[in-house]
Order: sequence, then C-alpha cells, then structure tokens
Amino acid sequence: MAIGVIFEGQITQAQYDQVGNEVAPGNSPPSGMLYRAGGPSENGWCVIEVWESKEAAQQFFDAKLGQALQKAQILVQPKFFEVVNIMKP
Repeated sequence: MAIGVIFEGQITQAQYDQVGNEVAPGNSPPSGMLYRAGGPSENGWCVIEVWESKEAAQQFFDAKLGQALQKAQILVQPKFFEVVNIMKP
C-alpha cells in the first residue's frame, strides 16, 4: 500500500536543497519513492512524498534522511497518511 509523507514547517529552501543534494544527488529518486514535490508555504517549506510502502519510506529515513535532516538542523516531524488514489496524466 502506498504511503504519503508530509514535512512542513520552519524549513528554508537552502536546508531543503542541502538535504536533497545529500540524499538524492542529481535529483535521482531513492528506491521505493514514487514522487516528491517541495515548495514554499506559509510556515516555511512543504515537502510531500509518496512511497510504495511505509517500509520503503522508513528504510530510507533510517539509512539516509534522518541523518541528513539532523545535519541541516531540520526539526520537523513527518506526518504519514495512507494513499488511496494516485492520479497521473
């Protein structure tokens, strides 16, 4: 089952770019990620990811993302939700 993850809060574009360059050099998606979108929001920055499964997202977080977020001093807690529909062109 696909899982969605939302990171939103006091994140700057510089922090977003730093983490992205570290965990996905060349903007290459990690194994198990279906897509990611990020951009400015009222609270700073918002990132939405959709993964093939919660296990795939957790494995990436444990192996790479968690450490990169700490290094960039991003303290935002992700919110998870079950994805029941994906619409593609």
